[in-house]
Amino acid sequence: MEKAIIYIHGKNGSADEAYHYSKLFPEDKVIGFDYKANTPWEAINEFPVFFENIRKEYPNIILIANSIGAYFAINSLGNIPIEKAYFVSPIVNMENLIMSMMQWAGIDETQLRDRKNIETSFGETLSIEYLDWVRNHSVSWNIPTSILYGANDNLQTMGDIKQFSKKYNVELSIMNNGEHWFHTEEQMDFLDKWICR
Repeated sequence: MEKAIIYIHGKNGSADEAYHYSKLFPEDKVIGFDYKANTPWEAINEFPVFFENIRKEYPNIILIANSIGAYFAINSLGNIPIEKAYFVSPIVNMENLIMSMMQWAGIDETQLRDRKNIETSFGETLSIEYLDWVRNHSVSWNIPTSILYGANDNLQTMGDIKQFSKKYNVELSIMNNGEHWFHTEEQMDFLDKWICR
């Protein structure tokens, strides 16, 4: 039976990136999810509706999610029947990432609470609302999952990835010279072989 392969892009990505996966799943329907959510609470409202509509035609779904797209999926799709999830460079510990970005920006939590939102020189807006939400909402993930992680990822530590993988019994693959953004020919070849093995 034909499956739906749903691809969720990362920040500044595009649903069109899903075309890359068509060659890996030639007998299935590959769909790029052009979502609008910018926060996990928006994803909780948007993502399940999209997936349930797809399930009306394709009961069997495989998920491929990248970076922040994986984080949104973890927060919103835990109760959706998904056969298998592939996460590429997922954000699995948002609190640690926000704290790291605060350090990069040279601000502390008191400053963030006072100002509510702070634009950084590296293009991210830090938000106390976002940090508080992350701290007050734990995730539960029971979908069979494989993670591909680049050892040179600058957004999530190896420790965070391993902790998440152990907690949720996730299969973890590490590319020694991989980055957070898998984009070089070597990295994409590694990614393709990881999915197809």
